[in-house]
Amino acid sequence: MDDRGCGVRLEPLANASPGRVLGVTLAALGLAFVLVGAVFVAYGQNPLEVYRIMLTGTLLDAKGWQEILRRSIPLLLIGVGLTLAFRAQFYNIGAEGQLLLGAVLAAGVALFVPLPAPLSLPAMALAGALGGALWCGLAAWLRLRFSVNEILSTLMLNYVAQSLVIFLINGPWRGKDVRGYIYSDRFAEYQQIPVWAGSSVHWPTLLLGVLLALLMQLLLSRTTLGFRMRIVGENPGAARYLGIAQGRVLLLLALITGGLAGLAGVGEIAGIHHRLIEPSQLSSGYGFTAIIVAWLARGHPALVLLTAPLMGLVLAGGDLLKVSLNMPFRIVDIFSGVILFCLIGSELFLRYRVRWGR
Repeated sequence: MDDRGCGVRLEPLANASPGRVLGVTLAALGLAFVLVGAVFVAYGQNPLEVYRIMLTGTLLDAKGWQEILRRSIPLLLIGVGLTLAFRAQFYNIGAEGQLLLGAVLAAGVALFVPLPAPLSLPAMALAGALGGALWCGLAAWLRLRFSVNEILSTLMLNYVAQSLVIFLINGPWRGKDVRGYIYSDRFAEYQQIPVWAGSSVHWPTLLLGVLLALLMQLLLSRTTLGFRMRIVGENPGAARYLGIAQGRVLLLLALITGGLAGLAGVGEIAGIHHRLIEPSQLSSGYGFTAIIVAWLARGHPALVLLTAPLMGLVLAGGDLLKVSLNMPFRIVDIFSGVILFCLIGSELFLRYRVRWGR
């Protein structure tokens, strides 16, 4: 592209260097914090003071660290799956619904399937992963069979999942001891994931997320399947030339990314709430925030180990601002939206080199 009027040329880049990717990503984040700072000014707050409260109330406080870790667990699991999906150009925007479906199937096992105590929690995890996988697999099948855009299908399936949860806990699964809010009966103690003492950090799920991030990185970079995933996303024409079954690769990716989101749902209901509850209480938009986690990871699942806690810090800090400064409930959504907007805009500088002059 060449705009001679303003003397700006965009030269295509074959591949952005790691240094360029890091620099552009940090610049995008910096711009996002400046723009959000302007929002704080409009609300009558000093941005520097707001950021000071966010950091000191989280990073310099033991309870703050616990909250960051608690928030990071679902972001880690979902983010790893989305990183793989985005790398293969499968844009799954429905992780929120897949999390909810995972929670539904896990709760169904907990409430209605009589199993020996040692088998109940593993069965819940398996059912949750299956629920999320099938929910995302449906969108992949619609794309492969009818060319339905997965962005639209996964997004719409989010609302179906939300409606299903509300129907169940307000109808056939409504708890016997419901007071005010609607929810299911409480799970048995042996169906609850252990947590660190004095916190809501369900450490087995956290450990599982770390292991899966490393495993998916090895899968992507060291295996034949990983090569196929990369080539399908980076060069579909070459994938066809090599005889790679792109439909099978995309379907497998959908099952993996949906399954990980389903596991995140299991972690939330078995590790924190111990019952099936309303969607807005079950997930604080983790499926959408994990999109930012994955985008920041730039196609590398292992980097989600860094980007998930970063967004966990944003979520935990946002909750702190609501309490300390009486800021609006949706301030975290503004924060996340601006970060995503800046990251998407930064893609221009990863695909092109900007030249000034003729």
